[in-house]
Amino acid sequence: MLRCGQMILAQALICKHLGREWRWSADGCQPAEYHRILNCFLDKKDSCYSIHQMAQMGVGEGKSVGEWYGPNTVTQVLKKLALFDDWNSLAVYVSMDNTVVIEDIKKQCRQEGPGSGRLRSGNCGWGEVYPSADQSEQGRSAGRGTGPVPCPLSHALSDMQPRPHQDWRPLLLVIPLRMGINNINPVYIQALKECFKMPQSCGVLGGKPNLAYYFIGFIGEELIYLDPHTTQPAVESESGVAVDDQTYHCQRSPRRMKITSLDPSVALGFFCKTEEDFDSWCNLVHQEILKKRNLRMFELVEKHPPHWPPFVPPTKPEVQTTGAEFIESTDKLFESEEEFEILNV
Repeated sequence: MLRCGQMILAQALICKHLGREWRWSADGCQPAEYHRILNCFLDKKDSCYSIHQMAQMGVGEGKSVGEWYGPNTVTQVLKKLALFDDWNSLAVYVSMDNTVVIEDIKKQCRQEGPGSGRLRSGNCGWGEVYPSADQSEQGRSAGRGTGPVPCPLSHALSDMQPRPHQDWRPLLLVIPLRMGINNINPVYIQALKECFKMPQSCGVLGGKPNLAYYFIGFIGEELIYLDPHTTQPAVESESGVAVDDQTYHCQRSPRRMKITSLDPSVALGFFCKTEEDFDSWCNLVHQEILKKRNLRMFELVEKHPPHWPPFVPPTKPEVQTTGAEFIESTDKLFESEEEFEILNV
């Protein structure tokens, strides 16, 4: 499930920086932003979304390193790691009690990003590698990408200028659900299909018992998924050298499985780059899910429920870390979220 969490987050970052229409080509030169995204997920403990950082952050969620993660747990890990990612400034909202609160999301997305006006230290803000602004512009004008270049912390002083204020931080909205007890309730199947049809869809985390998959669509009564359970050669990376990215992409046709075989524990993912995207998603949810279904997958409400604790947008804890070591004592940085609640069946 950790790898599946990386998949859904990587898809969101690609949509943010390269657009949904962008496609990877094994023979083509990739844009500079692509290389920078890739460096966020390298299997190195100083990459902000590496398997090392995700496993260590999971300790704060009560999961020992090597223990199996559910969809809800991995999304909580991503939400917390995103706070340390100054470059992407992504707002990760994980719904609670099967309820998406519009007011809370807009409050979180309209706050300043984690890197505004502060020193940023390279890849994901953690002092690794990134393409310089000049190289990025040259790559665009020439119609080709450039590889990442070293970014020593001493050279980051040129990046201390405050960023322009943005009215909306790109949103990765994740909705953890349990659509049944032991098996998926058939009444939710059509609503699940409608979620895949939405232009904001970023896939679904789920799978079968003890098998995690990343679902990207459906055909008829079958789900299309990517399977992370494939042994790949280790990728060695060096500063200033382009990464061999062949194993980071699907080399064969995605697999399929019957929707009825899906484990009921899932997490729906949606990416909204702008506030208009989010408003459009809300309208689609009202039209295709809430109005047409007697038994709803989740609720979408305008105001924060009065019986809930006040919503406080998550902020980066005041800790000193370069990413060169694991984040320690995560239980002191964050309070663990509750697990799933079962939908009415």
